[in-house]
Amino acid sequence: MTTPTLSPDQQEVTRILARYLVASRYEDLPAPVVHEASRGLLNWYGCALGAARHATVQAALDAYRPFFGAPQAQVVGRPDRADILHAALLNGISSHVLDFDDTHYRAVHPSAPVLPAVLALCEWRKFSGRDLVHAYALGVEAEIRIGLSVFPEHYDRGWHITGTAGVFGAAAAAGKLLGLDEERMAWALGIAATQSAGLREMFGSMCKSLHPGKAAQNGLGAALMAQHGYTSSTRALEAKRGFGHVMSDRFDPEVITGNLGGQYELMRNMYKPFACGLVQHAVIDACLQLRKEYALQPAQIEAVHATVGPLVLELTAKTEPTTGLEGKFSVYHALAAALVYGAAGEAQFSTQSVLNPEVVALRKRVTTTLDPHMRKLEGRVRIVLKDGRELDRHVPEALGTLARPMSDADLEEKFHGLAAEVMPREQAQRVADACWKVAGLQDAGEVARLGATA
Repeated sequence: MTTPTLSPDQQEVTRILARYLVASRYEDLPAPVVHEASRGLLNWYGCALGAARHATVQAALDAYRPFFGAPQAQVVGRPDRADILHAALLNGISSHVLDFDDTHYRAVHPSAPVLPAVLALCEWRKFSGRDLVHAYALGVEAEIRIGLSVFPEHYDRGWHITGTAGVFGAAAAAGKLLGLDEERMAWALGIAATQSAGLREMFGSMCKSLHPGKAAQNGLGAALMAQHGYTSSTRALEAKRGFGHVMSDRFDPEVITGNLGGQYELMRNMYKPFACGLVQHAVIDACLQLRKEYALQPAQIEAVHATVGPLVLELTAKTEPTTGLEGKFSVYHALAAALVYGAAGEAQFSTQSVLNPEVVALRKRVTTTLDPHMRKLEGRVRIVLKDGRELDRHVPEALGTLARPMSDADLEEKFHGLAAEVMPREQAQRVADACWKVAGLQDAGEVARLGATA
């Protein structure tokens, strides 16, 4: 790999980003960004609540509970309170377990690494809702820009970009709340850089959700360490042996520094209607449309043929999943479950659903064809019925994409569906209301405290 010659400005990438993060004011945020922060917070909260009793979260909680410090922050959807670092870890894990959390239109699950760090700090030290929104927006900006500066080569190498870039988002957001100056913000980004991690090999296992959990915990820790004078390289992003050049065959520093403050990546966020990898959503959408339109029953179906883009077969090609987590990475299960149940929510990606004989039988009749020219969020399904009919549906943009976004009402319905398993409807509504009005709260920690359950 040849290291490109950087212009003087590009030699200061880390400092330029740090300078922007420090100088940014809440008043700089356009109203749509503030509203999108409420949407992102509500969606994140629902995902964290929906997974709060998941075996993944329980195992992590059992492992770490003996080492909790002072009860400073809420573990969402549980009665437990922990020190802020452990709360950030556990809430980061729970918000990503279901693979139902938000996704930037190109790369990274933005909220799972950032909001756990922000909410933990907002409980430990009193910050306003405006502070929370501002830190969240800046954290997303940092992680997305840094992630895209090495994308897609970084991802193609096998790095899970939500973990590797997410740690920067958590550090930036926490650093903003803590009021770090430019030098310390650059240190925080450097401390985050040297902890950047997450392997795609872990997809389908409990470790996938560990990535945003550790990103939240490590990013928060990075900001705290920098606040107390812990130094790092201030060229952690752009140096020859820094994040960009070590973690990818291609590093574009302009992606990080270009037009800072002129656009907000939070506005390119997408929310999932289906509880699995986004690349499967178009073909799931197609199956659900055909099932509803023709009142299909599994017994009528002879075969299901899906035409998909390269990422679908790269990420979701498990033909014989045996657990719910594996089912999320099986397009064959996803389509069979959608056609059997008429839905693709969390229940359809449970281990019970994966092992359901009716789903298994239909899954064996699902085939895929690769179309190298098909876009990431596009798909086509052809269903052959036993009576000889063939039903075809092309979905150019899946539900939940920027072209077909979920409405505020859609997001609140999704939230309540996820929260219903762990808290009464009245309490869930108080959480939802707090998310919608977060920018007006005097004490942003209230949002997290509302997530306590018996």
